[in-house]
Amino acid sequence: GTAVKVRHILCEKQGKCLEALAKLRAAYFPDDGSAAAKGIAKWNEIAGAYSEDKARSGGDLGWMTRGSMVGPFQDAAFKMELSDPAKGKIVYTDPPIKTQFGYHIIMVEGRK
Repeated sequence: GTAVKVRHILCEKQGKCLEALAKLRAAYFPDDGSAAAKGIAKWNEIAGAYSEDKARSGGDLGWMTRGSMVGPFQDAAFKMELSDPAKGKIVYTDPPIKTQFGYHIIMVEGRK
């Protein structure tokens, strides 16, 4: 593939990123017997609260081409399983990916 449709939650500090990750886990993979969140709304809510990349709503970066992303981010984005939020399938990087910008939780919704 040459491009990925990607979202991320970016935090400068690892601690804040791990907090966001814990919120995602609790929402999408609850261990307390509660129902798992479906769709992208919960991701957008957590991204809005935690991501320091305020330029993009819900961390949506849209289609990014190979070569336009920093190395570790790109490597992860092209390797990961695709998410299909409409069908309740949410896949994200756990642990977060570290780049010169900070710590990213990455979700990929498409590849072409």
